[in-house]
Amino acid sequence: MHTVTTNDNTRLYVKDWGEGSPIILIHGWPLSADSWDAQAMALAQAGHRVIAYDRRGFGRSGQPWEGYDYDTLADDLSAVIQQTGLQDVTLVGFSMGGGEVARYMSRHGGRSVSKAALVSSVLPFRLRTSDNPSGTEQAVFDKTERALIADRAKFFTGFFDTFFGAAQNGHMISGELLEWARSVAMQASLKATIASLKSFSSTDFRGDLAAFNIPTLIVHGTADKTVPIDQSSRLAARGIEHSTLIEYDGAPHGLFVTDQGRLTKDLLAFMAW
Repeated sequence: MHTVTTNDNTRLYVKDWGEGSPIILIHGWPLSADSWDAQAMALAQAGHRVIAYDRRGFGRSGQPWEGYDYDTLADDLSAVIQQTGLQDVTLVGFSMGGGEVARYMSRHGGRSVSKAALVSSVLPFRLRTSDNPSGTEQAVFDKTERALIADRAKFFTGFFDTFFGAAQNGHMISGELLEWARSVAMQASLKATIASLKSFSSTDFRGDLAAFNIPTLIVHGTADKTVPIDQSSRLAARGIEHSTLIEYDGAPHGLFVTDQGRLTKDLLAFMAW
């Protein structure tokens, strides 16, 4: 098993596929690197070196008590980049993973990064505040935390229905796919699941956007009910100078499944820029 060891000695599970220009795929909450497999295979087969790793606390990585804030998560990403020896890498962050990309760009100066992509990303700020009126109320995230503590498995059943738009716009999502997603989510520790929820719901990335001084692709579904596009990517695109926003009309949150071919095609085209 290929692993990377972080600054606090947490071991991160890492997939390292293919050869060529490198790309790191950062998964969303509450899944693992496996969620990227379809895109990772296509990118590797097209001549790229593809790195995908399980965030601390999730999948097959270590489950420490601390370290689910975005400064630490960005430091974990830095450890992956350094220990795999990558240069001129493209970072791709899905949902919560967009925050790691943003904080890495600001905290580590975008070292060794040549491009970035944000897919269904939480940027720039999820929480409703006096200066962020389009955000989500804290009470919504508090309700999610209570549901996770009470019965995680039950919560994830409904969560992934919305995540993949299973009953939305005719998306054909199998029961087996939903069960797979729930089983992956249950691999994470309860501590990591709740602490990460708090991090992506409350971290303000508006100050990080100026650090994106590289070509940046932003992809988001217009019917995303998990991270609504008006609260996120449309605002992020205005704040990132070198960005291109592609909207998937009628698409939900989990684009790596629901719009697998189109997302793969767009990522391959972006790598060729």
